[in-house]
Amino acid sequence: MITKSIPNLFTISNLVLGIISIILVFNGENDYAAIMVIIAMLMDGLDGRVARALNVQSEFGKELDSLSDVISFGVAPAFIMYVTAFTHLNPLLAWSVTAIFPICGALRLARFNVISGTPGYFIGLPIPAAGGVLCTLALFHADLATPYLVISSLLLSYLMVSRVKYPNFKKVGIPKKAFWIAPIVIILALVLAIKFPAQTPKLILIPLAFYALYGLKKNVELVFTTRRKSKRTASKEDASRSDQLNS
Repeated sequence: MITKSIPNLFTISNLVLGIISIILVFNGENDYAAIMVIIAMLMDGLDGRVARALNVQSEFGKELDSLSDVISFGVAPAFIMYVTAFTHLNPLLAWSVTAIFPICGALRLARFNVISGTPGYFIGLPIPAAGGVLCTLALFHADLATPYLVISSLLLSYLMVSRVKYPNFKKVGIPKKAFWIAPIVIILALVLAIKFPAQTPKLILIPLAFYALYGLKKNVELVFTTRRKSKRTASKEDASRSDQLNS
């Protein structure tokens, strides 16, 4: 019974950190709010690996993970962006952009739970990556014009519900003998985050942004490839018609 509960403890920690993040941002602690989301990403990455290593995967754990992700990587990052960058915008625009992000995240998770994906890949940008990019990007609100942040939020929302394939690193397991490493990694992450609250989220933005842009690149390539195929098909059909008329 205790063994079965271990992965769920990581998932609940993820949820708690998301709630704390929301509280922190409304108290003006934007850096620490973003750090809570980043540490929640670490918890989210561990719960599934621990469940597979202990062979205690369950539908309950899967649903709990999705519900926690909506809060920690959907609602919390959206509020961080809203409080830091969108409060001076037209309320209708600010509220709409803020709401669209967690809505798309929830749709992404619902699709993930009911549709089998391609082995080794996610269909659509995973919500933890999208939330990590959004909450850390919000910390650059003084350096980036607000329209760019609005576009970034909408773009991340779109990538979550898109059909773009993203590499799935969650299947990389943790050997049972290496379980003792997980608490050390968590403690080390906490120490670094507390010691460098302003720098940590911004450093995390770099790999997450590259991951998100990878899907955007693939999406653009897919559009151009589809157009080329359509043109080739149309050319072949025209040539076939010309041959028929000439004959």
